Amino acid sequence: MKGIIHQLDKAFESRVRLGLMSVLTVNEWVDFNELKQLLDVTDGNLASHITALEKKQFIEVRKRFVGKKPNTAFRITPEGRKAFEYHLQALENLLKSQG
Repeated sequence: MKGIIHQLDKAFESRVRLGLMSVLTVNEWVDFNELKQLLDVTDGNLASHITALEKKQFIEVRKRFVGKKPNTAFRITPEGRKAFEYHLQALENLLKSQG
């Protein structure tokens, strides 16, 4: 079991980051306000988690205008998808080892 614990990625320890990555795994692009609503977090809280995942290159940011309004959207990168799937597999292995 000790080895399984070390397979978990610290980048995904937060419930917000876990939720963020889960949403991005099943959607192509998700905008900031939709993420904020889905995860029930403040602007600042979401922004800090996004920054952390962006630094690790797990998510990509797209800034554009929709009409005259700015729009920021996010998607998971191939590296992010791989890291998140590895993390989920480690969680699954940890649960199986306890049963």
